[in-house]
Amino acid sequence: MNPGLSLFDSFAKGKKAQTARNNNCVIYTRVSTKEQADNNMSLGTQRKACEKYATKGGLNIKGYFGGTYESARTDERREFNKMLAFVKKSKEKIAHIIVYSVDRFSRSGTNAMYIADQLKKQGIIVYAVTQPTDASTASGALQQNIQFIFSEYDNQLRREKCMAGVREKLLMGIWCAPPPMGYDIVRHDGKKTYVLNKIGKQIGKGFQRKATGVTNEDVRQRLAAIGLNLTKQRLSDILRNPFYCGLIVHKALEGNVIEGIQEKAVSRELFLKVNGILADHHQGYTVQSENDIIPLKRFLKCDECGSYLRGYKAYKNQKYYYKCNTPGCKCNKRADTLHETFRELLTGFTLDVNDDYRQLIKMQVIATYNQFTQESWEKEKILEERMAEIDKKIKRLRERHADEEIDRDL
Repeated sequence: MNPGLSLFDSFAKGKKAQTARNNNCVIYTRVSTKEQADNNMSLGTQRKACEKYATKGGLNIKGYFGGTYESARTDERREFNKMLAFVKKSKEKIAHIIVYSVDRFSRSGTNAMYIADQLKKQGIIVYAVTQPTDASTASGALQQNIQFIFSEYDNQLRREKCMAGVREKLLMGIWCAPPPMGYDIVRHDGKKTYVLNKIGKQIGKGFQRKATGVTNEDVRQRLAAIGLNLTKQRLSDILRNPFYCGLIVHKALEGNVIEGIQEKAVSRELFLKVNGILADHHQGYTVQSENDIIPLKRFLKCDECGSYLRGYKAYKNQKYYYKCNTPGCKCNKRADTLHETFRELLTGFTLDVNDDYRQLIKMQVIATYNQFTQESWEKEKILEERMAEIDKKIKRLRERHADEEIDRDL
């Protein structure tokens, strides 16, 4: 190179090619299930093989990641993302990510190819010990991408086979997941059945109580009185689960309902009666976030519990009310009555002044309002700028998804 041209280095474009790569690396190991991780199945083998390769190649191991169970179907993994963050930000410039095989790195196909390509642009190469390819070259990168695609294909085949087995079991009436609350799994002569336990019998009493037409809160309190504490959402899910009347529903059944082998907590007639009551139940009001007809909501407070009153329109008489949402609090007021009381209260703050004073007061109120809300306006402007940036990122992600650079999950 002509020494005189060094004066023009600041005008050069592109990055200088690295003449020599460093020898720093990290090792990533994983298994797919918790059971495999608890039994240390293949984790030790993976780490030993990766360490052997690093020692043979004269690489310096700067960190170990994984060592646990993480599904590789998507790349939203804690240890995986932790490893990516480390190699990208490490001061010691990591050059290699060593894995036992390509499917240990990822099974997400095109997304794995994208991640590997982004790492390559930063000088980081993914190397699989049992599938040796030089991903720094074009032909090696092609081979590695093919391996990523086959890993995703293998993952999909396994899922199809697994779901086929699950569906066969479900068609036989055998539930293939942990049973809902109230059931124990009993095995006899190699076969398993689902039998009601003490909690299951209490749940049956809850169905009977609900069939009398009482509210869910009444059912929940009755169950709590006999030792079964349930949240509102949990009770609602239980009352709508046909498993308790001996039936099985599952996405794998494609909309079909199957007779199950489990012991029934309630009869089908009782289950249908309860769900008929739930279907006919109306909340009794419709709510709008902003409504000029009930302007005092979230302004007035309940004199019993101190929480803000909510406004609603009654379903039966179509009248507006203010109500406290605290469970057990009985505060419930007609809107027109409360509005009249509020108007009478405001008369004590009425000022009898001429127009000149009125204009001065108006100007002062506006100035005071602007003073107190200036910070909010500034925050709003900052948030709008952030939203604009996020919209740009979302647009870019959609473009990348359309170009098949990333998958829909990511």
